[in-house]
Amino acid sequence: MPKEIVVLITAPSLREARTIGRRLVEEKLAACANIIPRVASIFFWQGKIRQERESLLMIKTRQSCFDRLVKRVKSLHAYSVPEIIALPIIRGSKDYLEWIRKITR
Repeated sequence: MPKEIVVLITAPSLREARTIGRRLVEEKLAACANIIPRVASIFFWQGKIRQERESLLMIKTRQSCFDRLVKRVKSLHAYSVPEIIALPIIRGSKDYLEWIRKITR
């Protein structure tokens, strides 16, 4: 199983996405946080289909950081049930994957 992962997190605003991304990098829970500022999300919540504009974070980190990352995101996030999904990095540049391991703790 790969040690490095990409974590997808949606946020209600660009400002909140930036705050979450910066904190995760500052606290070495992530090596990098990319933000896609405007995504259209359609989802089922509280008995209704909703459509919202959100920002999407793509976080590069290690599996060993995931539980702490989830706890930190939940402490910063406005949603009661934020999207926090981890995907394995199947392959990547050796140098880049080593950088992720070096930066995160």
